[in-house]
Amino acid sequence: MFDHCLYFNTTSLARQLESEWSRAFEPFGLTPPQAFMLRVVLDQPGLMQHEIARAMTISRPTATRALDGLKAKGLIERRSSARDGREQSVFPTEAAIAIHAALGEASVQVSRKLKTLLGEDAFAETVGRIRAVSAALK
Repeated sequence: MFDHCLYFNTTSLARQLESEWSRAFEPFGLTPPQAFMLRVVLDQPGLMQHEIARAMTISRPTATRALDGLKAKGLIERRSSARDGREQSVFPTEAAIAIHAALGEASVQVSRKLKTLLGEDAFAETVGRIRAVSAALK
């Protein structure tokens, strides 16, 4: 019935991937969106909240809520920005830095599993095509 429906098929895929990534990040007490956001903060300390939202292609209010969750877990801190007094820069805490490698390894394991299931070439091609569709819809 929905064989040719981009919405239905991508949403179905997203639910399956959400389950995989949830299991991977469960030991850290993080949801996939929180874990990916934390990885952005760890890789680029000092980004302003709107830059994090842009990097993750989410709205600023959504980013703020996710950052609030990471702050409550003691994984990030916000500091007044020297660049823009209206916003805050976000930095990882020592607790976040301590799990950085393990968080990255959890991601590697999920990607490795998916590449094994799909094949390296099909995995890369699928990601590339999804990114192209996303870019075309912007």
